[in-house]
Amino acid sequence: MKTSDLGLLVVAFVWGLTFVMVKESLLFISPFKFLFYRFFLSFLFLAGLSGKRLLRLNGSVLGHGAVIGVFLFLGYGLQTVGLQYTTPANTGFITGLSVVIVPFLAVALLKKPPGKGAFWGVGCAGLGLFLLSVEEMEVNQGDLLVLLGAFAFAMHLILVGKYVQNHDPVLLTTVQIGMVALLSLTASSGQQWSVNRTVVEALLVTSVFATVMAFLIQNLAQRHTPPTRTAVIFATEPVFAALCSYVLTGELFTVRKVVGCLLILTGMLIAEIKGERMNT
Repeated sequence: MKTSDLGLLVVAFVWGLTFVMVKESLLFISPFKFLFYRFFLSFLFLAGLSGKRLLRLNGSVLGHGAVIGVFLFLGYGLQTVGLQYTTPANTGFITGLSVVIVPFLAVALLKKPPGKGAFWGVGCAGLGLFLLSVEEMEVNQGDLLVLLGAFAFAMHLILVGKYVQNHDPVLLTTVQIGMVALLSLTASSGQQWSVNRTVVEALLVTSVFATVMAFLIQNLAQRHTPPTRTAVIFATEPVFAALCSYVLTGELFTVRKVVGCLLILTGMLIAEIKGERMNT
């Protein structure tokens, strides 16, 4: 395995691990208070890394970065609140559905019709979501919130693809991360939290490793790893989330849930690989 591929695999593992860490930290801190500290720390790191780039900030970068940041905030907000009521494994797989949602949102926003692979991916992932989340015809409210978050993440991906062509990606990322911190601060007004090792470790891992370092590794690695291969590697994120949840929390999986997870993963891969082939 190439060094770049290994770096992307490490990023996917860290992202998968964070679902478990955040789930445990939410016993001591409210969702939006956690998001504020996570993204405020990330913003400070990115601002420091941006250095003289900050002198090139203008109204266009601030405006577009703020809009992107709103959807990133909605994605993480819904995901983190939903994580209180569902498992890390479910959260990882359902969040991954943003991959198959993107082509259909792109139809309305970018006038780009989805290919056949998108329809196959949605069908496969939709069946998997039903098996994973619906028990006795009742939908888990946590899974529903995470699903809404997946739509927000899909919008975030579309907007990044639209605006990053015209702006410095580091500056654009710094602004959107700052926007998430600001909105999280507003949403967390009056909420309390307990300072303990579980919360501090989760904040450090999510802010430093899962946000700043992951962003840098991804940008460096994709100079050597093609988009299709990157997508396949990142599709391991929910698998790592499930494995970490099993090892660290003892989460048990029924045959129904395992089949649901596999169908969602298959749908993600179909949407990514088929979509990439159509664009090349």
